[in-house]
Amino acid sequence: MILLSGHFGPACRFITKDLNGQLLSKGRRGNHVTVAASNSSMLGSHNSSVAVHTNILTPGQLARLHVRQIHQHKVSIRPRPLLGSNGSLAVGGHREMSSLVRIVGGLTRFLKIRYLVLFGGAGGGYAASQQIEKIKSYVPDVEWLKEFLPDSDTFSKWTPDWQQWEFRQNAATSLARFRERVQEQMPEKGWLKSKLEELPDAQAKMAEFREKMKAQMPEDFSLTILEGLRPHQLVTNTRAKESDAASFNITAAKLASASSSEDKQVTRQKIQEEVMDIQLRYQREIERLEKDNRELRKQLLLKEQKSGGRTRAMKKSLIDMYSEVLDELNQFDSSYNTQDNLPRVVVVGDQSSGKTSVLEMIAQARIFPRGSGQMMTRSPVKVTLSEGPYHVAQFRDSGREFDLTKEPDLAALRKEVELRMKASVQAGQTVSNKCISMSVKGPGLQRMVLVDLPGIISTVTSEMSPDTRDSIRNMCRQYMENPNSIILCIQDGSLDAERSNVTDLVSSMDPAGKRTIFVLTKVDMAEASLYDPERIKSILDGRLFPMKALGYFAVVTGKGNQNDSINAIKAYEEQFFRSSRLFKDGVLKPTQMTTQNLSMAVSETFWKMVKETVEQQADAFKATRFNLETEWKNTYPRIRELDRDELFEKCKGEILDELINLSQVTAKEWEEAFQKRLWEKAGSFIIENVYLPAAQARDTGTFNTTVDIKLRQWADIQLPKKCVEIGWDTLHEQFGVLLEQSKKHKDYDELFDPLKAAVVQMTRNKHQWEGKAEDSLRVIQINTLEDRSVHDKEQWDKAVKFMEETMKRQLEQTEKELETMTGPGVISQWLKWSRRSEDHVRVLSVKNELEKLLSSDPEHKAHLAADELTTVRRNLLHQNVEVDGELIRETWYHIYRRHFYKRAVQQAADCKKGFYYYQRGFQDTELNCNAVVLFWRLQRMLHVTSNALRQQVVNNEARRLERIIKEVLDELGEDKLVLQNLLTGRRVILAEELKKVRQIQDKLEEFIQALNQEK
Repeated sequence: MILLSGHFGPACRFITKDLNGQLLSKGRRGNHVTVAASNSSMLGSHNSSVAVHTNILTPGQLARLHVRQIHQHKVSIRPRPLLGSNGSLAVGGHREMSSLVRIVGGLTRFLKIRYLVLFGGAGGGYAASQQIEKIKSYVPDVEWLKEFLPDSDTFSKWTPDWQQWEFRQNAATSLARFRERVQEQMPEKGWLKSKLEELPDAQAKMAEFREKMKAQMPEDFSLTILEGLRPHQLVTNTRAKESDAASFNITAAKLASASSSEDKQVTRQKIQEEVMDIQLRYQREIERLEKDNRELRKQLLLKEQKSGGRTRAMKKSLIDMYSEVLDELNQFDSSYNTQDNLPRVVVVGDQSSGKTSVLEMIAQARIFPRGSGQMMTRSPVKVTLSEGPYHVAQFRDSGREFDLTKEPDLAALRKEVELRMKASVQAGQTVSNKCISMSVKGPGLQRMVLVDLPGIISTVTSEMSPDTRDSIRNMCRQYMENPNSIILCIQDGSLDAERSNVTDLVSSMDPAGKRTIFVLTKVDMAEASLYDPERIKSILDGRLFPMKALGYFAVVTGKGNQNDSINAIKAYEEQFFRSSRLFKDGVLKPTQMTTQNLSMAVSETFWKMVKETVEQQADAFKATRFNLETEWKNTYPRIRELDRDELFEKCKGEILDELINLSQVTAKEWEEAFQKRLWEKAGSFIIENVYLPAAQARDTGTFNTTVDIKLRQWADIQLPKKCVEIGWDTLHEQFGVLLEQSKKHKDYDELFDPLKAAVVQMTRNKHQWEGKAEDSLRVIQINTLEDRSVHDKEQWDKAVKFMEETMKRQLEQTEKELETMTGPGVISQWLKWSRRSEDHVRVLSVKNELEKLLSSDPEHKAHLAADELTTVRRNLLHQNVEVDGELIRETWYHIYRRHFYKRAVQQAADCKKGFYYYQRGFQDTELNCNAVVLFWRLQRMLHVTSNALRQQVVNNEARRLERIIKEVLDELGEDKLVLQNLLTGRRVILAEELKKVRQIQDKLEEFIQALNQEK
């Protein structure tokens, strides 16, 4: 009995035919063929089977076809154990051991754990179960192995008892004996070298043997069996798929080319086309599986988001955490010069070389502004790519999400990027160092962080600032100086290599090429216009440019139309490389082509660099944190560590507390403050424009008429507006007084003084009094001033006192001004050792002459007549004092007012007991108390106005002030630059650095923990 097991080609039908040409019976599986033989003599020698063309297989042929001879009378096969009953190894023939090894190897291939993990990830979903069932259909049935493998009972029967000491001792002895046998059968040293020396002769003998076999066997038989005779090609049932058919076609094409007279170049081209087809088929199959996987992951993410569960996608959260660390580092400025050496992919290249297009292909969306022949990238743009259920983009400082599957959102995103770039560029500059941070999420995106930099230029145009070229180069160096950054060097393939600027810069930053990936763009244009296979091959092999790189890639990022979608560009790229002469001529390798391969390579390099360096950066920030904390403890041992935001909140609380204290000011305090301030502003005007002119009248009627007219004009036009201004000033002055009083508290901090002063100033600029307040005040004041009646003696006394105090203050002020004009008196000269100047002497002479004039006419008017002015001047000339008329008039102004105020004070004193005469209308007396009535009207107006202003403040203006102060504080809290100028000093800077370092360290540790969990 002969059993043939295995998968065979077209030769199966030939070798299983009997002498009559009939096909022998097959097994039930189609891979077992039994051939009956009458005796063992039909198994001839190997040599005779080669020479004679018969249907009888020799033992050598059976050995190559994995055939075993089985006794005819045996019905079942008894498995032979590896261990004997006493524990010793029972090593059988080499053929049986190899068969067992192949069976075990086949099981391990089919039962690899990665398939269980791959399909177990979709656990529970309907789509996942359908995918698993589909893949199960490709796995061959191994039920036939049960005929050859023992069941559990038989296995336990033949399994020895390892608990017996005798059995374990025999097993150890047998294992040592087996090791010695293996060492004896190992070839002697140098056998491989001798075999290699005999290799040319063996190849010639092998070729001669194959020619003999081809002559004796049919064509279809020879093509299969001879290929099967090769030691490295064993035809099994697991390789009977499309890939084996492609391999068979390639082999047939090679054999045909060796025996035909066709052109070798055509044959080579056909073989390359078949290889390209196989590569594309595998690539499409991979993309299909990735698409299915993305769809499954999207469904899982959406399901967990709807149910509120925590997302398990560690890949997405991991890159987000890493991007947050980079954002924190981008804002960190330490005096300890802690370098940011965390990895990021830096995209550099010449202007218009296709940098941005490569980044868009990796992000799978047209997210950047477009332009032709002009600089579009004017500032660094950090793009964080991560996985998500939807294809969206979002800026770091904005909550708006842009749907990258919709063209309006894409246009809005590009416009926003362009506006942010222009806003970041300062006046007179072309580029900016301010980094724009954005994130792009979508199904199947490779996780990485890329930074797109402005393109390197060689010429500065008239529209650019003179330092644009140096600024761009310095910016590129700054990002590439990071020893852990990955440099994505973009080179335009359509231009001459000698015109490249970026390669020299990259070579100077990374001479060994340990972190550089070279990308040749616009390969389609290079093939069409500048096709030189050897030159392009030298570029991709790293031999043309003076730089080294980890990998070299060739990509196509567009057809020249800016409106093409990413899918259209990918289809064009695939079609181009499929028909490209560069690939057909062997210039490009399959692994060097397409943006997809580039993206996977960059992501793999990025994460490898991250895993190798992130812990070192965490240790560096630990050391920085220790240094900062030590400095704080030594410098500010009793002060809490408050950063700028915390200090602002503390100062804000103090200001709002003072606003509460403002509401606790009593009504009496408000009215006294308003009345005092109002009279300070209006007193001089009333005396000069109302009282003094009216006092020139000779009778009471004229006096009252003049006063009524002037008071009505004043109250109708100037007074309400002046009162509103006074109320506004008094309110802010009172708030400032409260802030000044807060300096006396024990927890006063002088660090807040600039901020409080800025809040007060900004509040004064924004606060406006209610517009209707003037109208209401005008009505109240006019009605009050029109009332000339004094109702009782108490009011009369108050008016007299008010008049007397006012006149005395005015008199005192006037005398001080006169003393200033005339110089120090005799006593002051002796006490202060001073003397009068010539001007003082002239003014003193004028004063004496004017006093003589007043003494001769006490009822003199307020103005000097022309003849009086001439008389005074002539008298001074007789005294050899030459003065002009202006000096005389100025001196007269003060002399007359001193005289007038003295008479008014005397009049107030005379009228203290004049209330009785007032009630009788001043009959039978020469006492004139009209001025007392005037001051009573003014005093009552001040009281009514102060009360009205107090009500407006309490009911409206204090609340409006509080709201404005809160708005100002909110504005300052949002304006970090202004706040940085108001709250400054080493204490603030040190606290800020401590906060940043702690945040960065915490985020780094969180990221490292998540990274270790993913490992």
